Amino acid sequence: MFTFAQISDIHIGQDRGDGGARARERAERVLGYLARLPGELDAVLLTGDIADHGEEAEYRLAAKLFADHGVLPLICPGNHDARGPYRSILLGGDGADASPVNQVHQLLGATFLMCDSSVPGRGHGYLDDATLGWLDQALAGAPGDKPAFVCFHHPPARLHGQYVDPIRQFGEERLAEVVGRHSQVAGLLCGHSHTPAVTTFAGVPLVAAPGVVSTLRMPWEGEEDGPVDYELPPLLAFHVYDDEGRLTTHFRVVP
Repeated sequence: MFTFAQISDIHIGQDRGDGGARARERAERVLGYLARLPGELDAVLLTGDIADHGEEAEYRLAAKLFADHGVLPLICPGNHDARGPYRSILLGGDGADASPVNQVHQLLGATFLMCDSSVPGRGHGYLDDATLGWLDQALAGAPGDKPAFVCFHHPPARLHGQYVDPIRQFGEERLAEVVGRHSQVAGLLCGHSHTPAVTTFAGVPLVAAPGVVSTLRMPWEGEEDGPVDYELPPLLAFHVYDDEGRLTTHFRVVP
């Protein structure tokens, strides 16, 4: 059994008239909750929008919060992130490198492929040809007897939200072809939706983690106060991949 947590969309630096204090408090609340868990997790993921404006100071603060709580997540960028400072501050890489930030992590019980679905300067997502080629090769080289989880920020399918669907991941048929070639892919994990959602894509589970910084209302919930709810508490996802090859997801409200 392999158990891991997923958080998303912490948006460090988002200023709601408080200098970013609200976003920081919510991120710290979730990181503190994970740090205090009595049981062990095999991994923690953060699927994008780490910063709100892609600024160096936001990434420095995020790195400090991770270190302070002893939670070092596997990460991928979102549409609010900027590749240069993201790469240099969070990964110790070359800040002048503007190429997609893709990483593979081989853990004892699973492979995580953290893909860059961001399109610099745009809100929607797209896995470019270089990223898809990298993903295909990385999956071909991953252990066939371990589950592989393909992770990115933008969902590659409609989630029926009025705000996110127009800026979801496009060109998804190309991703489906890659996933279909590798039977060890056990799930696709994303963020961006700011609401927990579960569906399927290319015959495997697709799970969108809730947003830490805020929650998006669905169309049938009404929009008298706008599409974004800033008052609901933050949420996260726990995933369990069991010995029968089944992925189970639990969503948890963080008090």
